[in-house]
Amino acid sequence: MKKLASIIFFVSISLAVIAQQDPKLSQNMFLVPVFNPGAMGQSDMICAAASFRNQWAGFPGAPVVSTFTAHAPFSLFGRSHGVGINLMNDNVALNNDLFVSAAYSYKIDFGSGVLGIGLNAGFANHSFDPSGLNGADVIDITGDDAIPQNAASLFGFDMGAGAYYSTDKLYFGLSTTHLNQTSFDFPEELAETRLIRHYYAVGGYTIQLPNPTFELIPSFMLQTDTKDHHIYLNTNVRYNKRFWGGVSYSVGGAVSALFGIELMNGIKVGYSYDIELSPLFKYSSGSHEVTVRYCFDLSLDKSPQKYESIRFL
Repeated sequence: MKKLASIIFFVSISLAVIAQQDPKLSQNMFLVPVFNPGAMGQSDMICAAASFRNQWAGFPGAPVVSTFTAHAPFSLFGRSHGVGINLMNDNVALNNDLFVSAAYSYKIDFGSGVLGIGLNAGFANHSFDPSGLNGADVIDITGDDAIPQNAASLFGFDMGAGAYYSTDKLYFGLSTTHLNQTSFDFPEELAETRLIRHYYAVGGYTIQLPNPTFELIPSFMLQTDTKDHHIYLNTNVRYNKRFWGGVSYSVGGAVSALFGIELMNGIKVGYSYDIELSPLFKYSSGSHEVTVRYCFDLSLDKSPQKYESIRFL
């Protein structure tokens, strides 16, 4: 266990010094507004989504990621707009990162769909706490000058941008996170860290199968910081607009099984289980991810509406 704790510690430090890799989300097709502000307000309803991911379950110090996003459309001066908020907490070993931002998108009717061009801005909090290394089951760092003894927490400005186009059948988006690549200047005993700019491309399409109760929904996501590249290939089959299941493949990373249901009150709940294809397969019991999504209309003069397009959360 001591050896394992040491590995976790030094991997944690390496990640902090070299790059800030955005977390993986297996159900990324349902969480596009988290990393693309252009998707804010694409529905004419108020939508919210939350996710919780426990990656590499059973592995000490493994990533735990929580996200929340909410957005709504509005009209001003005869133009359509979208506004929303994003929150993300990413805890990896001794590092904990919190991102909070507000987002805006300008919507343009384009062909048979809507193009949203958006920006988000907020703050990032990067914190480091070595106290987790102490204990009977890990290692004692007291008096070790090579290892920082004190916790540290710093804030920085963070922003992103994106474009997102959607119709009733398809969607496609391009975006970037950590556009300004803010730096965190920790005390001398810790190296300076920096948020690395990430780029995303997403797309998906709904195919009506011969049986009208079934739909095939393939999608993809490319995530890169120009050095590391992650490609996610997803396929879901949806039944009767309320049940879905499928698989997601992270090239060279993991295979995921996805399941979901829309409850009678309109709340959509999804679950995915990842099986690692890397050597970590020997040390973890897989990764678990849960999403909860809901859209609602505040208009009092309209009957409740159910949205079935993949472009809505």
